[in-house]
Amino acid sequence: MGSLSVDCDGPVSCIQPLTRVSFRNLLLLFVLVALVAVVLWLLFGRKRAVPPPPPSVHLLLGNPSGATAEVRNVNNYLMLKPQYALSYNATKGIPNWVSWQLNRSWLGTSDRQNDFRPDRSLPPGYGRIAPSDYTGSGYDRGHQCPSADRTRSIQDNSATFLMTNMIPQAPDLNRGPWEKLESYSRTLASEGKELYIVAGVAGTQGTIGGRVSVPASSWKVIVVLDRPGLGLAGINKNTRVIAVLMPNQAGIKQSSWRRFRVSVDQIEKETGYELLSSLPEDVQAVIEGQSDRSR
Repeated sequence: MGSLSVDCDGPVSCIQPLTRVSFRNLLLLFVLVALVAVVLWLLFGRKRAVPPPPPSVHLLLGNPSGATAEVRNVNNYLMLKPQYALSYNATKGIPNWVSWQLNRSWLGTSDRQNDFRPDRSLPPGYGRIAPSDYTGSGYDRGHQCPSADRTRSIQDNSATFLMTNMIPQAPDLNRGPWEKLESYSRTLASEGKELYIVAGVAGTQGTIGGRVSVPASSWKVIVVLDRPGLGLAGINKNTRVIAVLMPNQAGIKQSSWRRFRVSVDQIEKETGYELLSSLPEDVQAVIEGQSDRSR
């Protein structure tokens, strides 16, 4: 059996080439391990990442239109208030949608303030709508987040009378099935449920004075949790979801809100919004594809 020999002049000259080879191998091994770690993170790490908390409790289920608080985003301007969140459309003079949480903690004994007023927190140049812009139009100043959903304090109730929370609604809609669904929602909350609600508009049928767009219909989606504090973990494929799409017209005052129940998918089709986007896709697929059938 032959022997391995290294041709060198002394111990130092023998160690140096061996050290260079070992260092190069270690460097290559380090690079390889780093590459494998990056690939594994790309494949699995991002899927396990915990999503960031919503910027507001009222946006627990997502931001339907991807609204942002950039002033240049005039037709999809995100406004976060303690009482609700909304996407404002300055061109139309109305919100695209308003989103809010409802449970017993929001309900109290404060009186209805009736202090309709322009929203001074809108950026300059947005053309703030005043209550008088609706005068003589034949349309109600229709709350999206209802006054009666915010009776914990005078301040909370007053916040619902900002004009950024209003849309032109036909009186028969506003005082008919729309109000009946609002009352039903508060009944659920008073029974101990926690609701996450988003309401908005679809289509158009002209304007009031060329400033305020009149929607063709109003829609609302209500996700009903068994009790407060469950958060997204409390929503599954069996969670009750109420979705309605109501025409903004006369002649429906006596109608039940149940007559107008649709699926969330249908509202998404009408609006182009991504509702309930914070939920896992498999849960969305089930609860968005069916209409509420509860009595």
